[in-house]
Amino acid sequence: MTSQAAVAKLLADQIADPDTQWSLGTFGAIAEFARDPDEEVALSVSDGGVSAVTARGGIAIRVWDDMRPFASESLAKQHWNHRVAICLPVDTCAMNRRAALTELDVDADALREQDRGGVLFDLGLNAPQADLCIRVADRHVADELRRHVGRAVFEPDNPAMGLILAANPHRVFISRVGRAEVYQPIPPHDGKSPEGPHTHVLPKLLKSGRTHPATEPIPEGFVPCAHFYPAHPAKDSLGQARAFAPSRHDAFQRLLAELGAPESAAFKREVMAAVARGEQPWTEARVSGRGARANVRIALRHMKAAGDASQTLTAWLAAFDRAEPLADEIDDLSRGHAD
Repeated sequence: MTSQAAVAKLLADQIADPDTQWSLGTFGAIAEFARDPDEEVALSVSDGGVSAVTARGGIAIRVWDDMRPFASESLAKQHWNHRVAICLPVDTCAMNRRAALTELDVDADALREQDRGGVLFDLGLNAPQADLCIRVADRHVADELRRHVGRAVFEPDNPAMGLILAANPHRVFISRVGRAEVYQPIPPHDGKSPEGPHTHVLPKLLKSGRTHPATEPIPEGFVPCAHFYPAHPAKDSLGQARAFAPSRHDAFQRLLAELGAPESAAFKREVMAAVARGEQPWTEARVSGRGARANVRIALRHMKAAGDASQTLTAWLAAFDRAEPLADEIDDLSRGHAD
């Protein structure tokens, strides 16, 4: 198990890197934090946790005794996704699970001092490991929302969501490990999310009650309460393909070896070694189970992105890398965007 000091060092290294992105929330509702390399940022690093705050949003993560960072990869429409889940045990992670709009209090824990007079309202979306809130600074808007406290925000004829969309309050998503805040405006229903910090709320996915996508492996007995996403070797921060960066690939593979599932990493190495030796594609019987097949596809995509153009790799890709769009899209949607 990773020590508290090692977790604190890991978080400090990642918060200092402007290419690392962060998220906090649940399956179907997520707040994302990202910053530009030249963007002004207030960073805080200590043994107890880290934070980063810009004019567009912020993230703060605390270190817990039983916190477990877990690294994993999964398939995406192109390439693959990678992340480190910041997990807590199941019996530690639960939040309040309010099912109706609820007024809380002034937000004394706001990341910026100037926001600590705003009033928090829990949207009442009944998320397992996160309270999904808004922070209202306008007293008139707060008074209007108080008239609808106790009702579900997506209830037919409830004007609360319309008031929220018109007011553009800060979104504040809170879990046991910290909080994410988004100050940018809420895009219109048919609009595109802004670059940088933003939120996504997908009611259909929320209704599942899941804590994370089925495509994301999480250790048994744990729940992801936040994530960070180190710079990807084959795509940029907006998910667009870029020239393969070996240093970024190697950096995440080291995290995967240290914090991921050992059997998954070992299986990927076997696949890559078999391709390098010029072996014929393995039989389906040798690659049994969805997880095994996904690992084969990820290993092959690593090799392709790194520039392997061998006939052997082409044969393996033809045998194994057939699209499975539903799983791929769910993994992308859980984070709020597709690549």
